[in-house]
Amino acid sequence: MKSSSTLPKHLYLIRTPASQNLHKPSRETMGSKGYNLHRMTQAGLNVPVALVIGTHYTHAPQDCFLPVFSVGLHALEESTGLLFGDERNPLILSVRSGAPVSMPGMLETLLNIGLNDHTLPGLVRQTGNPRMAWDAYRRLVASYGEVVEGLPAALFEAEIDRLTQGQDERLLDFSQLRQLTRSFLALYETHAGRPFPQDAREQLSGAIEAVFASWNADKAVEYRRINQIDHDMGTAVILQRMVFGNTGGHSGAGVGFTRDPSTGENRLWVDFLANAQGEDVVSGRRNAHGHATLAAVAPDAWQQLQASAQALEQHFKDMQDFEFTVQDGVLHMLQTRDGKRTPLAAVRIALDLLEEELIDSAEALVRTQAIQEDELGTVRMVAGDDPDNAPAPLALANPACSGVVSGAIALDAQAVERLVQRGVPAILVRQDAETSDIAAMQGAHGLLTQRGARTSHAAVVARQMGKTCLVGCTALHINEAARTLQIGSETLNESDLITLDGNDGAIYAGQATSALVPDTALRARLEGLRSQHPAKKARHHK
Repeated sequence: MKSSSTLPKHLYLIRTPASQNLHKPSRETMGSKGYNLHRMTQAGLNVPVALVIGTHYTHAPQDCFLPVFSVGLHALEESTGLLFGDERNPLILSVRSGAPVSMPGMLETLLNIGLNDHTLPGLVRQTGNPRMAWDAYRRLVASYGEVVEGLPAALFEAEIDRLTQGQDERLLDFSQLRQLTRSFLALYETHAGRPFPQDAREQLSGAIEAVFASWNADKAVEYRRINQIDHDMGTAVILQRMVFGNTGGHSGAGVGFTRDPSTGENRLWVDFLANAQGEDVVSGRRNAHGHATLAAVAPDAWQQLQASAQALEQHFKDMQDFEFTVQDGVLHMLQTRDGKRTPLAAVRIALDLLEEELIDSAEALVRTQAIQEDELGTVRMVAGDDPDNAPAPLALANPACSGVVSGAIALDAQAVERLVQRGVPAILVRQDAETSDIAAMQGAHGLLTQRGARTSHAAVVARQMGKTCLVGCTALHINEAARTLQIGSETLNESDLITLDGNDGAIYAGQATSALVPDTALRARLEGLRSQHPAKKARHHK
């Protein structure tokens, strides 16, 4: 097997057991995702083999192709025993971004690269699962069309709706998925003006270029502006052996936090979707379920995940946001990063980690010094004079970030901007929780979506911004043409007032009264920490 030390200095091979002899591995050169994959192998976690193309190539992606195709791809093949583009034993890859600073959902990802008419029979032969192979192929055609060719996602979503007639697409059999794939291939050729690429290397080149190009996408530039991130640092690109969560009843994909990112409570916070791929969860276009579904579908993987979450915290010394896939009952860890959290959660997590002796008091102080004590509480609805006549909620959704917020309905970024200019709080209401809405989320006070998981990238960003966020409201239906929405039996117009209760997931018509309920115990714990460091406390209050 070829040693990773033979790779050029801007390529890095990640594999379990722990990768050795990497050339100066760091977040700056490998990106945060690639560097953390390396650290996950050091922690003994089950990580699929990956090749990291360093941030060095961001501004000249073409320069990476010679070393990737002449050396890097061969190292991947030797590590997996598979051959990229081979008709009998194909290596199928994901192509992911990985900037040195976490930018959830702002950069692109492509899955199932290397699948085509020639390699699909080989994947069927490997797995014995024609349904999965055709499902992966149709996903590739749609995502490649969207990310590489710039085709609208709605083009492919409409074809799914036409075929399924309201049926869950995960219930389609292999012949229906084969039909859907062929429809996608025809749509791609018609709207892109050329056939879908059947050469695996052409696919890979296009995917790598698209992921590097996403560094300069509008939403990525806006995210960096909001968060004051250096525009010149660039992103890495990670080629990783695909593991398939869409192989059937004992498989799936998920995202989790090692602790509750809203409250900081020490409990696993997991979204999981059975018989699915990871983009289904993080894209914001699909609803997901909690850990109980994972425990029922793959109990051994659930046990492994709990142990892996503990290992992550022991290794990284902080609450982690991780992605995983379960293929035929086996857990594979795909990435981890320090989790975005509310100020309340940040303080509780830091103080709990201090008590657990994972960090010292100086580090706990650093992690909490920017947080004011009056932020340590939860905004809750205030009951009126007659609690028995309290308003009934219009519907319920999944709370992704706690708090209570009232505002006027806005169906797009332009509507948010108009309300902001008038000084009116806005609630952004969308079908999907998508990161392309980042500018609108920045201006809005809350986010409500018809679809999407609590751990979707857009929900993660909303939580980071401190926006009350409810996702996956199945009772919500939006009529963009009429600029109205229906929630349960109630029809509302754009600019009507609604209230989101992020504590219990309830949605109300009109404006509610709310108040901050302080967490006095947590405030006392924080004050106790700061009293140990009076000089730093003084700088904090300066």
